Amino acid sequence: MADEVTLLNAWPSPFGIRVRIALAEKGIKYEHKEENLQDKSPLLLKMNPVHKKIPVLIHNGKPICESLVIVQYIDEVWKETSPLLPSDPHLRAQGRFWADFLDSKVLDCMRKILLTKDEKEAGKELIECLKLLEGELGEKPFFGGEKFGYVDLSFIPFHSFFYSFETFGNISIESECPKLIAWAKRCLQKESVSESVADPEKVYHFFEQRKKKLGLE
Repeated sequence: MADEVTLLNAWPSPFGIRVRIALAEKGIKYEHKEENLQDKSPLLLKMNPVHKKIPVLIHNGKPICESLVIVQYIDEVWKETSPLLPSDPHLRAQGRFWADFLDSKVLDCMRKILLTKDEKEAGKELIECLKLLEGELGEKPFFGGEKFGYVDLSFIPFHSFFYSFETFGNISIESECPKLIAWAKRCLQKESVSESVADPEKVYHFFEQRKKKLGLE
């Protein structure tokens, strides 16, 4: 019997995009269900009763929550094709470290830029974080080396937010971190990435409206 795979997601979410890229990398067919986060579906509340958040992957009726947990699950279940995490334990640990860094430091800066009035200060903090990531990338084509992998997949969804970061935060990521921009362009050449990421201008207009509603103009 074929696997039944469903993704509960919301289009601007970089976390949902991670899962979409992972599924595309593995060639997994799935049903995509767009969630209205202002009016969450009974299915979402049932499948993620703890956090009540997207993304949620439902595999043969069983839910898996939290994007990095989902990506690791996908890599373990469908391990025959396109491995995302390296086999070496140390390299796997390093990959998990940098993915965690993204979800702590980078995400914190992202929220400050997009959802507070501290955009400029947060923009400076973001550049510091991105420079650390650029240092980890070094001269490699991808974070794991020659092949697109776990850290690339974890980070590239944020590229859709770069235009918003630069506009609201009054920064230039390309001038400060040119190697990261070159890396992003390499990632976007992959069909699994280009067909999964959000449109940067659409993301900008989404958060522009959010800022207006929150009185943060």
